[in-house]
Parts: sequence; C-alpha cells; structure tokens
Amino acid sequence: MKKTIVITGAGSGLGKSFAQKYAALGCHICLIGRNVKKLEAVAKTLRSTYSLHAVDVSVKEEVSAVFQEIKQNVGNIDVLINNAGVGVFDLAEKIDEISVHQMIDVNLKGTIFTTQEVLPDMKHRSSGIIANIVSTAGIEGKVNESVYCASKFGVRGFTESLHEEVDGTGVKVYAAYMGGMKTNFWDDVFEEEEMTHLMDPDDVADIIMDNLKPRQGLEVSEIVIRNKR
Repeated sequence: MKKTIVITGAGSGLGKSFAQKYAALGCHICLIGRNVKKLEAVAKTLRSTYSLHAVDVSVKEEVSAVFQEIKQNVGNIDVLINNAGVGVFDLAEKIDEISVHQMIDVNLKGTIFTTQEVLPDMKHRSSGIIANIVSTAGIEGKVNESVYCASKFGVRGFTESLHEEVDGTGVKVYAAYMGGMKTNFWDDVFEEEEMTHLMDPDDVADIIMDNLKPRQGLEVSEIVIRNKR
C-alpha cells in the first residue's frame, strides 16, 4: 500500500527535499506549512499524489483539525516528519518577547502538538515513524542562539522521553541533529560566501531517510550530521 508521509515546514529547504524524495518513492505526501504559495510551488515538483494543508503548528486547534482531515481523507499516517522551525538570532538580552514566544511555540510546542495527533493511532497499529528534525542547537549551546537552543533542547528532551514511552510498541522515534544547510533559513544570518560552505539539504534528507529504513536486528534512534570544518 502507498505510504502516507506528513511533513511540516514543507514549503522550502529540507522539508521540500523530503517531499520530493518520498514522492519519488510513490508515497502520498501531506505538505504542511503556513505559506500556501510555497506549498503549491513544492507540490508542482512532486511525482506522486499529495495534499496541501495550511496550518500554524503552534496552534493546537489548527493542528488537530488538519490531522483529523488527513486521517479522514487520506488514511493512516505512516511517517511524521517534524521539520517546521523558526530562528531569531542575537545576544540573549536583545531577543524580544515576540521572538521568544515564536521559537518556543513553533519549535517545541509545534512538535509536541503534531506528535500527539499521530501517537494514539500509531500505538494502536504498532507501526509508524516520528522523525524530529532537531538541529545541533539541540545538543550544544551557541552564541546568539540562546533561545533557539532552548527550544531545540526542549525538543531533544521530548524526543528522548518519547523514545522511552514507545519502547516495545512498534513505533519508531528518531532525532536528527544537523548543522546549517543551504536554505533560506540562514538568509539574514550568513553572507553568500558563508552559505556556500553549508550542507546541501538533499544530502541531509538522503542520510535521514536512509536511517529511517527498517533494518533487521538494529535501530538508529538519532544521528548527528555536521558541516566539515
């Protein structure tokens, strides 16, 4: 049967790479994001069936409604890729309140809300994958990234606890801790020359997807992907 892949933050960057690669495998792709035009642009590149869902993952009511719609119209969700994320970078004392709320709400609460929508069904079926795209900001503090790191450390704690909760259920929980990629996420942070040294999101997507494949007698629960120094 065709698998259903839900990808948050699917309008660009790594989310777009995931969508294209899973579509090439014949999966049904559920594109989730706040910008409909970006989702539509990605959808035009897909070689498989897809559905578009405009939603702010930090709003639980919106998340619940969209996931219910997916379950009713598409069916069981086989893979959830929590890729949506925002970052505002500056010294800790200079980050404004709105930015603090935004990073905690989208990066941490958004991951929790979407996960809550798929867990019951996945546990019931003893099948499913939840892949949280965390970033190396979830394993080490960085200058000008204090609140961003705080949100990602939260995702790390949530993911590790979730991994323990689903032990023995058949549900797989996975964390990817990767460095900066050549995406518009860093447009206001790095100069063009600095961007050339970042990782290609297609390469990162390949590595993560390869680690999500079922393998006899082993399980990869997390991976760290860094830029070459």
